[in-house]
Amino acid sequence: MPFFKITLIRSAIGLPKKTTGVLKALGLRKRMATVFYPVSPQVAGQIMAVKELVAVSEVEQALTKSEMRASRKPDPGYYIETPASEALDARI
Repeated sequence: MPFFKITLIRSAIGLPKKTTGVLKALGLRKRMATVFYPVSPQVAGQIMAVKELVAVSEVEQALTKSEMRASRKPDPGYYIETPASEALDARI
């Protein structure tokens, strides 16, 4: 089942109440917040009302909050293959 991945890119400060109401209905309160909704005509209509403020993509599976956080985590830049104690024991 496909999902809409909706991310709030621009702030709604200074915009009409109708626009801010649509964002609240979608669950978008802060910039760069992301929500997932099943593809439906109702959600598509809400997206069209705020299309200038959001980025939308269609994905196959909705991610949980912890999965989203893990996807944003940067690569540490290094990998530990064996602990130092095991390397010293192997020499002796």
